Amino acid sequence: MFYFVGIVLTFFLAGLLFTKEGKSEADLILTIWLIAIGVNLIFVFLQFTDRIFSFPYLLGLNFPLPLLHGPFLFLYTGAITNQRVTYKYRFLHFLPFLFIYLIFLPYYFLPMEQRIDVYKNEGQGYETQLLVMIVSIMISGVVYVASSLLLLRKHKSIIREQFSSTDKINLMWLRYLIYGIGVIWLLVFFGDDDVIFNAVVLFVIFLGYFGIRQVGIFSQQYPSKIISSKDPEIGFVESLALSNSNFIEEVESVTGSAKKEKYLKTGLSEEAAIEIHKGMTEVINKERLFINTELTLAQLAQTLEVHPNKLSQVINTFEEKSFYDYINDLRIEEFKRIVSLPQNQKYTLLALAHDCGFNSKTSFNRNFKKSTGLSPTEYLKQVQISLQQ
Repeated sequence: MFYFVGIVLTFFLAGLLFTKEGKSEADLILTIWLIAIGVNLIFVFLQFTDRIFSFPYLLGLNFPLPLLHGPFLFLYTGAITNQRVTYKYRFLHFLPFLFIYLIFLPYYFLPMEQRIDVYKNEGQGYETQLLVMIVSIMISGVVYVASSLLLLRKHKSIIREQFSSTDKINLMWLRYLIYGIGVIWLLVFFGDDDVIFNAVVLFVIFLGYFGIRQVGIFSQQYPSKIISSKDPEIGFVESLALSNSNFIEEVESVTGSAKKEKYLKTGLSEEAAIEIHKGMTEVINKERLFINTELTLAQLAQTLEVHPNKLSQVINTFEEKSFYDYINDLRIEEFKRIVSLPQNQKYTLLALAHDCGFNSKTSFNRNFKKSTGLSPTEYLKQVQISLQQ
């Protein structure tokens, strides 16, 4: 019964995604992936119950199906983090899937009686094909899980250059999902069939729940005024998409004579960079923009009327930090200032943290420790300040 529920649930979630308003590319990929999982589960169910022999023409058609899940995981991770794989190369990820069908063609053309006999004898006569299939599935699992984790790692670096708060967009759920599919891959080779099926159903529930409620991370619209008139050939949204592929390399901090070389990459002169940095410092301190919990690089760039990529470059060069670290260090300094005021010591630590721009206790503690080397509690003891509990 649980098997049947798992299959129905998979197709139900696929249907919800397909009918979702404002579907994104990630939603479409996930819909197709869920259908592929559902088909895979149907075959597993037929095998478990020996009903597969009632449909002998289906025997062996499920062999390559596990080779679909790695590519779909990778493509979904890329789409949801805006690190899309070039369309003309996407089909390459599914070549192993097609190759397995190709090497089993002699089996598919056998008379039905022989197909059943070979199947019941665990592939006797097709040992080489089975070995190739098993090795391919193992390699696919390792390669695509690792590749998806690398995409998430790069995503983390990208959002730290564009957002001052990442709690809502850190995609930890997707990291756990990748770990989950890695565990399922291990179970396929070393676990019990019932355990595998139950794990897949739980995986589908997790995948469907977060997939349906997920919104685009880089889907916000940016006013045209933040696009520099000196860059008429490329808009901000386009430049943002392009920069995702090489953003890490572009934002590495440099000092001294290397600054001038860095400015050449975006046509930004050293004098202009100094002016932008001066204006940014004045505006941020005067208007205390950092207390805005949702402050982004694009919003700050709009205020300064400069291109976000240039502003990021200035922050990396002069502050030697990412946008995320720069803003959160300002928030930490603001906390140190206001916590020292006697009139504020009647408030809780979390209330003061919120006033400084932090939207969660976890984020505040993590950034405070990184900035000062102390936990907030240790710092308060050191400066002999007592707050309301």
